[in-house]
Amino acid sequence: MRLTVIGTGYLGATHAAAMAELGFQVLGVDVDPTKIERLQQGDLPFHEPGLPDLLRKHTSSGRLRFTTSFEEAGAFGDVHFIAVGTPQRSGEHGADMTYVDAAVTELARAIRKDSLIVGKSTVPVGTARRLQALVAEEAAPGLSVDLAWNPEFLREGYAVEDTLHPDRLVVGVDSFKAESVLREVYAYALDRGTPFISTDFETSELVKVAANAFLATKISFINAFSEVTEVVGGDIRTLADAIGYDARIGRRFLNAGVGFGGGCLPKDIRALQARVSELGLDRTMSFLNEIDEVNLRRRDRTVYLVEEMFGSLDNVRVAVLGTAFKPNSDDVRDSPALDIAARLFSAGAEVAVYDPEANQNSAKRFPRLTYCSSLVEAVTEAEVVLVLTEWDEFKRLTPESISDLVSGKRIIDGRNILSADRWQDAGWMFRGLGRRVEVEAPILSA
Repeated sequence: MRLTVIGTGYLGATHAAAMAELGFQVLGVDVDPTKIERLQQGDLPFHEPGLPDLLRKHTSSGRLRFTTSFEEAGAFGDVHFIAVGTPQRSGEHGADMTYVDAAVTELARAIRKDSLIVGKSTVPVGTARRLQALVAEEAAPGLSVDLAWNPEFLREGYAVEDTLHPDRLVVGVDSFKAESVLREVYAYALDRGTPFISTDFETSELVKVAANAFLATKISFINAFSEVTEVVGGDIRTLADAIGYDARIGRRFLNAGVGFGGGCLPKDIRALQARVSELGLDRTMSFLNEIDEVNLRRRDRTVYLVEEMFGSLDNVRVAVLGTAFKPNSDDVRDSPALDIAARLFSAGAEVAVYDPEANQNSAKRFPRLTYCSSLVEAVTEAEVVLVLTEWDEFKRLTPESISDLVSGKRIIDGRNILSADRWQDAGWMFRGLGRRVEVEAPILSA
């Protein structure tokens, strides 16, 4: 069995390399010749731990190749995975299906043997049924070309592990043959006890957006309570620990901070709202509007804390530690950290930024910020330090390590990863989202 992966962005490149690791012959397909050339040379255009080694291993072994030719893909593959993006439509909440539709159309026209097309992209419910009809119309007469939907559940920073050892496999199929083929593709995971859920198209499409909507709700729930603890007093971390012991709730993702971002959660909950509205269920997912608003208010609150310290942000020297939306990633799409940095700059602050992996991508979006090559460079002469991404390097940050570098001992912990007592005892003004400081520490110059 030979596989193709259409679309070689984050999802596609990871899936292609992982399938090659499992022993398949894999052909990656993309319309961007520059990207294809880089990947063929084993050069990954984004940061994902473990993936560069896997990519180089199998471009060298010959199991993994890349092309821009749909004709080559159609002649090569028995199973074709669709892994192109579904971004938010400009000026709207709905998902842009342009790339998925184009990929499926071109592929269906190019297929030269009985095949299975497997969608992995996150799409509005109803897409698979529509594409099934499109494939039937575009494929050559006499060929049997089935369609299935197999949503991805990758976590950035753990994508290789999540592909090779998934916590569940969900497939939406319309034939026993399609299910059998996918069981063969995923035999390695199934032999190791991975749950396999075979269902209809519609349920498989809803699984991914339902998971993301639930996760976004959980994060925004604890952030909403952090608004309360900041006003009445208390510690949001202890509150989260206490309710997290309840097995019905759990502690994971109950971390208050500057909120969620990235290329999935924000766009997926908005696309879900748009789709259910099209289905005439306007009120069914209306709570997601408030989820989105709670999430965005965390950014407002962080900027306000800086303004509260200085009154005016004109010429205030700010060090921002972290711009990726999460650690172990260089992804800055809808990143709360980068958005906060840009807002502070727009308000007149001098903003020095450092992220271990995301500086380059951040600079493409906001080139006027000052990007630093190290934490030390970023905090030197800073009047306030903001910790906005929970990289391990920042978790290890101590007041002793930077007190002699800054010009003002003020710090805002936007991810609740630092000890307020330790920083206050060292003479710093400390602010953490969801943590009210009852007794102010003196604001000491360095």
